[in-house]
Order: sequence, then C-alpha cells, then structure tokens
Amino acid sequence: MANIYKKVQQKYFEAVVDGRKQFEVRLADFKCKPGDTFVLQEQKPGTREFTGREVSCEILFKLNTKEVENFHTKEQLDKYGLVVLAIRRKYDKK
Repeated sequence: MANIYKKVQQKYFEAVVDGRKQFEVRLADFKCKPGDTFVLQEQKPGTREFTGREVSCEILFKLNTKEVENFHTKEQLDKYGLVVLAIRRKYDKK
C-alpha cells in the first residue's frame, strides 16, 4: 500500500478533520487504489506554504470521471457538468 501526499486548502482540511467532508476531488494525474493512505497537508491561506498539519485518510473507493463518460453524452456533460456527493447509508429505525 502506498502513501500519497497532497496539499489542501485550510477550509477543506478543516472539513475533513471535522468529518464533514468524506470525499476528495482531484486531477487524476497520480496512481492510487483502495487501501492506499491519502495524506492531506494543510496549506496556509493565500500561500502554497504548509502549516505543518496533516491528516491521513484511507482510500476506500476510487472512480475516475473518465468512466462516467460511458453513461452520459459529451453534450450532457458540457451542459450540466458533474456533481460529487458525500453520501452515507441511512438505516431504518425499527
């Protein structure tokens, strides 16, 4: 399993740490697979400098948006774009 280091803006870093952001959208210019560790390094606002804080996350699922092109036409994608949703399974209360 690999460790992948990526910088992240402070507001997104905080959302990951708080548990509100459970997804990541990135340019697919690197290799990764489920089980790899994704290490997010917080940047100082308005700079490219690191604060020194980082958070490690396990990659659970990977979907390359190129795969989505099989489901929609280029015209649909150009018109609407894609939306990335963080979802959590809801359990029925019995």
